[in-house]
Formats: sequence, C-alpha cells, structure tokens
Amino acid sequence: MTTLAGKTLFITGASRGIGLAIALRAARDGANVAIAAKSAVPNPRLPGTIHSAAEAVTAAGGQGLALKCDIRDEEQVRAAVAATVDAFGGIDILVNNASAIWLAGALDTPIRRFDLMQQVNARGSFLCAQACLPQLLRAPNPHILTLCPPPSLDPKWWAPHTGYTLAKMGMSLVTLGLAGEFGPQGVAVNALWPRTLIATDALNMIPGVSAANARRPEIVADAAHAVLTRPAAGFSGNFLVDDEVLAAAGVTDLDRYAVDPACAPLPDLFLD
Repeated sequence: MTTLAGKTLFITGASRGIGLAIALRAARDGANVAIAAKSAVPNPRLPGTIHSAAEAVTAAGGQGLALKCDIRDEEQVRAAVAATVDAFGGIDILVNNASAIWLAGALDTPIRRFDLMQQVNARGSFLCAQACLPQLLRAPNPHILTLCPPPSLDPKWWAPHTGYTLAKMGMSLVTLGLAGEFGPQGVAVNALWPRTLIATDALNMIPGVSAANARRPEIVADAAHAVLTRPAAGFSGNFLVDDEVLAAAGVTDLDRYAVDPACAPLPDLFLD
C-alpha cells in the first residue's frame, strides 16, 4: 500500500505544526482526517484552529472533521472518537501528536506544568489509544503512531528537565507496552521522532535557538506517511527517526526540508 486514500486518521493536536503537516500529507492521498485539538477559536499567539485545519485538509483533497477535544478529558476523547466513527464509519490510524512542553529544571517547574505534561503526553496518548483500539482492531491495516523518542535512561536527558523528559519517555513506554499487547493482534504500534529540531511553536520554548537551524514539519509528515502506508502485520514496537525512515524510502536529499539551507539543523533532544 502506498496511499492513504479512503483511510480515516484520528490525529491529536493537529491544528498546527507537525500534526497539521501529517494531516495535510494524508489529505493529499484523499484520506479522512479527524482534527482533535483544543484550539477552537483563533489565538493571536498561536496560529491555527481545528476549523482552519479541517478546511485545509478538505482543500488538499481529503475530508476534514474539526473536533474540539482536550485529550486530558476522557468524555471528550470518547465523544471525539464516536463522532469520527459516525462521520467516516471507523478509524484506521491514530496519530498521538499532542504534547505539552516545559523545558526547565525541578526548582523552576510549577507543579501545574508538571501535571499538564504528564496528563497530556503519557496519559493522553494512552487514553486516545484505549478509545480508538476497538475501531483499530476491526480495521484492515491499523496503525498507532506516537511522536516520541526512543526510551533512554541517560541522565543527560533527565537532569535539565526531569518533568518534560518523564512526560515524553512516558509516551515512549506507552508505545512499548501497547506494541507488546496489540502488535500480535495485528495493530502496528510505533514511535517517530525527528533527527533535528523542527520549526514549530514549541521551538520558542528553547532559548537561543533560531528557526533557521530547524527543518520544516513536512519532513516528519513525509516520514509518517511512509510508516502509515506500510503493512501493519509484524511491524510494531519500532522507535523510528524521520531521516532514517526517509532514507529507507529512497529519500536522501533533505535540503528541501530546511528552513534555511545555509544553516545546519541542530539535533533534537533525546538522540545521541
């Protein structure tokens, strides 16, 4: 399978950034895309809403569905999944993209920020998978793809921002567990992480870093597309990196993804 035509994707946090890029790549194939995110009204500091994203999906050739959904809220998640099934008849793919970030040491991390990261990242990914799995288990080529890094216990990734690292590694461990449980049942459960920084709003959280030293979200979207079009059977529990996925697909010229080709992209967190 090389296309997502007719497939239904449920993507969290897809009103902007990497989630939106993945949605638009699927839309170009003619996919149905449920945009599950909190941004229902325009925010002057953060461009994009569920409505503008759904419109962009439809304009790109797919069918977009705007769903206001805070993935910390179980009722909202289950209602969003039900609305997706009502609209499109099922769910083939879950993309756990939504994530909260706070890059600070322990003494500079308010507990409300700590709680937010754990609730959105690890718990939210688990909840969305739990809600989607009854549909995925009936789908012909089901995938769960979570945007999280390879698991690591290296203190260099933990010391600077224990709260955030715990939250992201929580997503990784959820992936590991679900892959072990549902991989044998035919669901491809995998993770994807960018080699370099990606030019999204989260980049503003990293002091002293310019978008010129990042790649565009489309590199992650193209890698996700390559993963999600693979046969699901026997393909689970992998912690994939975007450039390696693209290289395996024959794409080695990555300059097209550079924000500024004259600037070398900086490595992302959690990768040696």
